[in-house]
Amino acid sequence: MLSLGVLLILVFLLGVTSIYCLLLAAFHRRIEAASPLSRRLALISAAGAAAKLQGIDASARKRSVEETLRESELQAKARSKGAKPSLTVRLRQAQLSWSKGNYYLICAATALAVFVLILSSTGLSWPTALGFGVSGGLLLPHAFVGFKRRSRIKRFIVELPNAVDSIVRGVKVGLPLVDCFKIVADQTQEPVKTEFGLVVEDQTMGMPLADATERVPQRVPTPEARFFAIVVAIQSRTGGSVAEALANLSTVLRERQKMRGKIKALSSESKASAMIIGALPVFVAGALYVVSPNYISLLFTTQTGHLVLAACAVWMLIGSLVMRKMINFEV
Repeated sequence: MLSLGVLLILVFLLGVTSIYCLLLAAFHRRIEAASPLSRRLALISAAGAAAKLQGIDASARKRSVEETLRESELQAKARSKGAKPSLTVRLRQAQLSWSKGNYYLICAATALAVFVLILSSTGLSWPTALGFGVSGGLLLPHAFVGFKRRSRIKRFIVELPNAVDSIVRGVKVGLPLVDCFKIVADQTQEPVKTEFGLVVEDQTMGMPLADATERVPQRVPTPEARFFAIVVAIQSRTGGSVAEALANLSTVLRERQKMRGKIKALSSESKASAMIIGALPVFVAGALYVVSPNYISLLFTTQTGHLVLAACAVWMLIGSLVMRKMINFEV
């Protein structure tokens, strides 16, 4: 049999063990939470949840960006599939204040001036001079509007990166995007100044900034204007760093300008050759008229000569268009 002392010791140990178990059961959660393993597991779980949420946010942002790009692409395709710009749109893009009536009056005046000039200086019959007059009335005003339109678009492309850089600097110092647009509308060169002024006016009238910017590619049909509108639309929908996005856009625009410069330098020889080839028949005809006017005058005084001149003009026009197509590169 066990002695009394051994029994007392066993009872004491049993009591202490029971009290420890009761305390462990009561404070199990706190003890477990305070352990290094539990803290590490909690940190891992929190990091996993944060990464999961970040992944969800990144996926949603990616979907929003894709939707914006898809909508912009559909709008661009719809505009490209439509008819050519109307006369009113071309006049607005050329920044000319002419109305349709004024344009048609200018065409009529140009046709009359060409008719009188050809009839009085060349001695051709009036039907031939009338044909030249009608052609001049139709082509010369159209060519002038196209020249003004292309010149304005080129100046917009050159000035747009500077405007984007100004917006980036303004955003980095804490100015709102609309205030940066106002600064660009006040301090930049034409035609960027006018276009951003129209954007600010549309936004002041209550139009969202993204929608107001979407109208810029309609007034200035260039990829650069469309890129800018897409960046503003994406930023307005998905948020993010607008300064970083616009800075990247400015880099892309300047790289496109460098590429245009390289292409212009590489194709300058071909352009010079095309100009010489196109101008050579005219100079040869002028030289023959000076050296032997009776020999070359048959082209202007006989019906056969008129037909030869018309055929030569048609073939020269076709050749010039073909050469222009060969040396004209799009970036």
